Amino acid sequence: MSLWSVRIITRFFNSSTTQQVPRFLSSPFLHRRSNSVRNNPQPPTTGISGFHASIPRFCHSVCVNSQSESTHTEKSAIDTALDSVVKIFCFCSEPDDDKPWTNSYEGLAEGSGFAILGRRILTNAHVVEDHLYLQVKRHGSSTKYRAIVEAVGDECDLAILAVDNEEFWEDLNPLELGDIPSIGETVFAIGYPIEGIVSRVEVRAYSHSTTKLLTIQVDAAITNGNSGGPVIMGNKVVGVAFQSLVWSENTDVVEEKGYYTGFDLPDISCQAMENSQIRKHFKMEHAMSGILINEMNMVSAAHTILKKDDVILAIDGVPIGNDETILLRGKERIHFNHLVSMKKQGEKGVFKVLRDGREHEFKISLNSMQQRLVPVREFDPFYPKWYIFAGFIFASLSKRNIKNSSTRCDCALERRPEKYYEETIIISQVLLDDINVGYYSFKNLQVKKVNGEEVRHMNQLRTLIKKCRTEDLRLDLEKGKVIILNYKSARKETLLILERHRIPSCMS
Repeated sequence: MSLWSVRIITRFFNSSTTQQVPRFLSSPFLHRRSNSVRNNPQPPTTGISGFHASIPRFCHSVCVNSQSESTHTEKSAIDTALDSVVKIFCFCSEPDDDKPWTNSYEGLAEGSGFAILGRRILTNAHVVEDHLYLQVKRHGSSTKYRAIVEAVGDECDLAILAVDNEEFWEDLNPLELGDIPSIGETVFAIGYPIEGIVSRVEVRAYSHSTTKLLTIQVDAAITNGNSGGPVIMGNKVVGVAFQSLVWSENTDVVEEKGYYTGFDLPDISCQAMENSQIRKHFKMEHAMSGILINEMNMVSAAHTILKKDDVILAIDGVPIGNDETILLRGKERIHFNHLVSMKKQGEKGVFKVLRDGREHEFKISLNSMQQRLVPVREFDPFYPKWYIFAGFIFASLSKRNIKNSSTRCDCALERRPEKYYEETIIISQVLLDDINVGYYSFKNLQVKKVNGEEVRHMNQLRTLIKKCRTEDLRLDLEKGKVIILNYKSARKETLLILERHRIPSCMS
């Protein structure tokens, strides 16, 4: 079993609340979603990406028998945790990829959450994904209350809900977050009868966002219903179960700004320097250790300061090992990304760098992880972006497109923009008409150029097409494919196509 680390939960919370809320909160119940109207349900799975297909359980059973506390104390702590649990009912409808101006059928997804300090509920981002209407119910109660989403962090798969009802909050106590458990300590997962020993603390990628954040590995069996339970040590929450991992460290993503600011990274690609020959080549002394910069995001603040082939020796005074790790505590080592991900957006980090054999120190502002060519977050009132011309449905490439298309690989999620506001525009669908005969197979191809001008984002694509002054409109796609349209005829046919398909507008 795995848990998200407490620090991730704390990091998320501190960067997304709209009010001043104490730093330590309760842990969320991270449950998979279940949509009752999916046409092709898949078999239940304990994998993270399979949450749509499995039915979540509300927590009932718990584990006891701690090595450090009496059975009575444990039972009391577990009962307290259960009293803070709420069940979430999410009426949801996701956008239709083939017809982005509409949504799919409405369905009901269920999940769980926890009361946290500041009268908020913490839950999974995927529990409230594509929500239309939310209700919550306290453990042991039959009354449902209206809830609203206040902040979402797709990177860490966490969300904060608000409930504006005094009756709901009466005698509802939040849980406190503890610290990261040490390897070998026993933890207890609420929601299913499992206890386990902490076997590993490491930075791992989470499939909901592909973001690498701190997790805790527990040697417990993975069964249906494991995902979503709070993991307790003593009387405090140390993580949240998901598949075979546990969140325990990122609840600070909600700060005084009143909106979610995301997790931060220096937006650089590095490699380990475990080979003695590469260390010698880059003039590292015997006592030095660090990582080699391979490339940087063009829109990153680091791009103007750091250089390719710089060696990062330390960040904020914390030395980086040749294997890309830092000391967490004692002799435990984790990936250096964790050190950076704990910072708030815009906060500066001090980078100690070796360049041409000389040491330098630079203060660099960190960028949010949301700066990706394919956005991680889709909780956007303007999502999805689309535009229809001559029957071609142009769309911004999204995580959902990649999931639902066999022609694109997940590596696209890792690509970074070279310029601000850059997007990948694809032809997501073709509405058949005489004007586009022969081009139907060009679905899911990226639009590279319009009349010779490179396409950077959706608004620019619309402008380039609308301002065409030539008889023919030329679209250059990936794989060298070309579309030629008589511009005057294409404009006329666009209106007829919209009318025939009962589409209210040509753009989102």
